[in-house]
Amino acid sequence: MIRRRLAQALPIILIILVGNFLLLRLAPGDAVDAYVAGLGGGADAGQIAELRARWGLDRLVWEQLALYLWRTVTLDLGISYIYNQPVGLLILERLPATLLLMFSGICFAFSLGLTLGIAAARRAGTWADTALVAFALVAYAMPGFWLGLMMIVIFSVKLAWLPLGGLDTLGAGLTGIARVLDVARHLVMPTIAVSFIYLAIYLRLMRAGMLEIYGLDFVRTARAKGLTEGRIAWRHVARNALLPMVTMLGLQFSALFGGSVVVESVFSLPGIGRLAYDSVVARDLNTLLGIIFVSTIVVILVNLVTDLLYARLDPRIAS
Repeated sequence: MIRRRLAQALPIILIILVGNFLLLRLAPGDAVDAYVAGLGGGADAGQIAELRARWGLDRLVWEQLALYLWRTVTLDLGISYIYNQPVGLLILERLPATLLLMFSGICFAFSLGLTLGIAAARRAGTWADTALVAFALVAYAMPGFWLGLMMIVIFSVKLAWLPLGGLDTLGAGLTGIARVLDVARHLVMPTIAVSFIYLAIYLRLMRAGMLEIYGLDFVRTARAKGLTEGRIAWRHVARNALLPMVTMLGLQFSALFGGSVVVESVFSLPGIGRLAYDSVVARDLNTLLGIIFVSTIVVILVNLVTDLLYARLDPRIAS
């Protein structure tokens, strides 16, 4: 199964790389235009031509595409125009912060959404169920960037409970458990902002799935055997209702790469999203393409793990 999935991923990766290269390269302007604009236009035609030749932007688009694909195959992502560093090193420096944010966001949304969804299903039709459904609706309609800004105003500016941004306290020199706790404090608000909408989706998915399964014959049989409602809910109904949640888990991880651009910018996190934003502003084609390549690989691997987990929960689809 794993080999088949990886083989299917190769043409997908090629299509993504070629499509994104052409879209970015054929767009108006390039890195030289952004660089000259940052200098206030203080560059003559000779200097501009020299920069384009140095960065390989004077070649035909198809030549640049062939060179880019060959470099990617050899895992050479080129040099960043704005940072003057290898793109691979830049991404390796920023990737841990993004993965940490995504992992914490997924864990928060999945665990809390699962718990609240089960609680709502077990109390279907009561005021608690109505309150949880209303909470899910509000959470789903709340933009992550707005929620992040509001949390900064309330918990950082007004109450001074949490840091404004960043991944850790600069110059603190913390190590061990103190550093872990410091990073955790910095991740509280970004985690909530990036995952709140998915928490609502998980809550509603779990509630709907459990209500559907509660009406099946095997649940009535379990009740007839004298099993408690708690055991039925957690051991029998919840496990079968998890399948749509696992599917959504893989989709959430993919979507978080896009959402991290806004959240990392709001909270000044040194991650892939912030690097992508800076690269778009500076028209740094090499860095953008490197981020897209790494993101594609990570998303494909996560979806492979999701498929394996799905097969684990439902052996009927293991093939």
